[in-house]
Amino acid sequence: MDAGIEISDMGRQAERRTIAAALRQLVDWGAVVETEGHVAAVAEDQGGEALLSVDREIARAIVAGPLTLSRDGADLVRRAADPGFGGPRTYVRRCLVETPVVCLDDLTGAEREWLRSRQRREAQAFSELLGLEAEIRGEGIALVDVDDELTDVRLPGTGTVAQSALLLVERLVDRLRPADPGHPSTGGRLVIGVPIPDAMLPKLIEELIEEYGRRSNWQRGLLEDPDALLAAVLDLLARMRLIAASGPVRADGHGLPDNYDDGAPRGRSVTDVFGARGQDRPSPRDGWVLLAAAARAPTVATTPEPVPADSADHVTLAAPSTTAVATSAGSTTASPPPTSSARPPKRSPSPPPNAAW
Repeated sequence: MDAGIEISDMGRQAERRTIAAALRQLVDWGAVVETEGHVAAVAEDQGGEALLSVDREIARAIVAGPLTLSRDGADLVRRAADPGFGGPRTYVRRCLVETPVVCLDDLTGAEREWLRSRQRREAQAFSELLGLEAEIRGEGIALVDVDDELTDVRLPGTGTVAQSALLLVERLVDRLRPADPGHPSTGGRLVIGVPIPDAMLPKLIEELIEEYGRRSNWQRGLLEDPDALLAAVLDLLARMRLIAASGPVRADGHGLPDNYDDGAPRGRSVTDVFGARGQDRPSPRDGWVLLAAAARAPTVATTPEPVPADSADHVTLAAPSTTAVATSAGSTTASPPPTSSARPPKRSPSPPPNAAW
């Protein structure tokens, strides 16, 4: 790279996707501008290029770690990932507000236990302080921006990529929906994600182009380059947390800062999330996982469900309505807004959370 940053093993698709996701986030924040080309091309094409310009003022403002204490870039990233004295409380609150959807295996045992035990208070605080509604699904959590004040990326949305993304998600869910999703507290099997067969994505994109693109006002350049369209669609869906790159997750200890206590307190039980993305089954290397949140995409846009009562086991918030939209703060937007009250009832039964599937 011209910036002098050496990135090892860029030949692996997983590494390229990681770099592209990081650059995409910087573009969203305005710290980097795509002068020529798009960073999505880097993810799918080993020879892909993009000319980027850096806004130094914005870049300086978004650094989350202590620059003066960091030895190098890796040390800065490590320090920024450490929630410090606040521990699980700081990390979980930050993650909920900054991320469109938080899956249970995106949290360690200690973090899941912290949120489970404080779910009512946290839901009320997010509603009163930020105007965000807390929703629950068995597989994960989200904050819904019912007033549409934080939203800057929409799904459903206009344009070729957004329309293709919603159509692709609907077909993926139809083909990959698990037969018996449930919740461990009732003897069910927790399914946070399902591996996507490697050949399925290109095939589905070709089908969508044939069925919709050629008789709709889709961009000609993308119609003539299915690989570029697929790369852009996957980038959007990953940012919306409807799919994710296959690989280790935080619940397995991935990406934790040094000496971070990730276990639940002694005597406290939390939902077992091991293998909930199909990690125990063969899946394509450097592939994708369809997340449970995607099952909400075809329905929430027109038929939002009431927010269920608090769960006795799990976090307080919900799978994304993928009407839904990522926001600059990371929350999601529902359309139309849910009709339930923002303030949780003082007393209610505590059934296990419903599965998003």
